[in-house]
Parts: sequence; structure tokens; C-alpha cells
Amino acid sequence: MSVQVVTHLNFQGQARAALAFYQSVFGGELTQVTYAQLGRVANPADAERIVWGQVAAPNGFRIMAFDVASGTPWHQGENAFFVSLRGGSEQEIRELWDGLAQQASIVHPLAPAQWSPLYGMLKDRFGVTWVVDVAAGQAA
Repeated sequence: MSVQVVTHLNFQGQARAALAFYQSVFGGELTQVTYAQLGRVANPADAERIVWGQVAAPNGFRIMAFDVASGTPWHQGENAFFVSLRGGSEQEIRELWDGLAQQASIVHPLAPAQWSPLYGMLKDRFGVTWVVDVAAGQAA
């Protein structure tokens, strides 16, 4: 038996755009379900918001997201979490970094580090902080 940990991001009206962006970077299948599709519309403003969404790529990348319902307290937080993205090759990580870096704020440029052939950190255009590196010993 195996267990997978999948990052689940919470937004307030940006889940659809965030999931589309992550699909453009990582590829894979995009699934989105709205509050209306589930018949869970307490506030008409939520009808087309995402109650559950996911990007699942063939390489194993997965991320989920949803829009917090109107009237529900939500705050993006300050450094509440990082999404760690670890790849097996420098080429793979450079390509994903380039995609995530679109309209991002670079916290630490992608460069060699003591523990990794490549390491970088950025806050993407949706306010999500990504820690990106190549697994040590896999610098090909």
C-alpha cells in the first residue's frame, strides 16, 4: 500500500485561473467541478467558482484547488506553506521553473546550492511559494 500527499490550495475566486496556469506549466489532465455542478450554491456569486479541481500529470505531479465559498473567512496567510517541487534532472527543473516564473516574484534565483545541483524559490502570480530543486545525486 502507498500513500500520496497532494497539495490542496485554497483560493477566493482564483482557483480556475490557478489550475489552468499550473496545467500550462506541468501538462496533464485538468478536472474542475463548480458549486453549481454539485448543487451546492448557497450564494449565487459562488455558482461558477470551483468547489474541487485538480491537475494530474503523467509524471506524477498533482495539485488540487478550490474556491472558498463566499462568506467563509479566508486569508492567504503569510508563509503558511511552500509547495516543494523536486525533479530528477536539471533540464526538467529548468523547464518547470521557467513556466512557474511567469509573472512571479523570485525569492531565490535558480542556481546550484550546497544540497542540490539546482535550487530556487519563487512566489507565483497567485501568491503560492514554490521551493524547486533537483534531487541530490541526480544532476543529469
